[in-house]
Amino acid sequence: MEAMPLTVEIWSDVVCPWCYIGKRRFEAALRSFEHAGEVEVTWRAFELDPEAPAAHDLPPAERLAAKYGMTVEQAAASHAQLTELAAAEGLEYHLDRTRGGNTFDAHRVVALAAERGLGEAAMERIMRGYFTESEAVGDHETLVRLVADAGVDPEAARSVLAGDAYADAVRADELLGARMGIRGVPFFVLDRRYGVSGAQPAELLVQALDTAWAAAQPDAA
Repeated sequence: MEAMPLTVEIWSDVVCPWCYIGKRRFEAALRSFEHAGEVEVTWRAFELDPEAPAAHDLPPAERLAAKYGMTVEQAAASHAQLTELAAAEGLEYHLDRTRGGNTFDAHRVVALAAERGLGEAAMERIMRGYFTESEAVGDHETLVRLVADAGVDPEAARSVLAGDAYADAVRADELLGARMGIRGVPFFVLDRRYGVSGAQPAELLVQALDTAWAAAQPDAA
C-alpha cells in the first residue's frame, strides 16, 4: 500500500524568536526522520501583536519590558538567553537591534510565496532579515526586497502589498489556530491529529513525527 503524506502545519510569527529556533529544530528533526520525503509542511500565520504599529519607536528591551511587565534589565537578560539558545542552533540573533512592527503584511507576502512553492524560503529570509540583519519587517519595500531574495517576483509582492490580497488567507490561518486553541507559537500540528507546542528539542519532534506517521500508516511495513 502506498504511504500517505504526513502533513505538518506550523503556526509561527516572523518576529517570534522562539519560532526561528523552533524552525531550526524542526529542520533537524526532519533530517533524522526516515520518511522526511513524505512530509508536507505548511506555514500558518500567527501575529504576536496584531495591534502593533508598522514600526515601533521604543528600543527592543523596552518594548519587551512594557509588553510583559518586566524591568528593562530582565528583558535584556531574556534577550541574552535567547541569543545563546539561538546560537546553539546556528542562528545569529541581534535582539538589541531588532526593528519590530506589525507583521500582518509579512504574512501576506509569505502567503504569496507559498502559492508559488516558496513559502519556506520566504519565511526563512524574513526571519533572518529581522533577527540577524535588523531589517524593518513592517516596511513594504523591505518586505519586497526580502521575498525577492527568496525567489518571489518583486512586482508581484509590491502589488500584493499595495492592496489587500491574501488578507483573507492570513485571517483564515489565525481563525483556524484560534479554533484549535493555539495561544502561543511556534505550534506544530501533525495530520490534524497531534499538536506540539513550543520550540521543542529535535528529539521530541522526531518522536511526534514517528507517532503521527505510524498512526497514518497502520498497514505500512
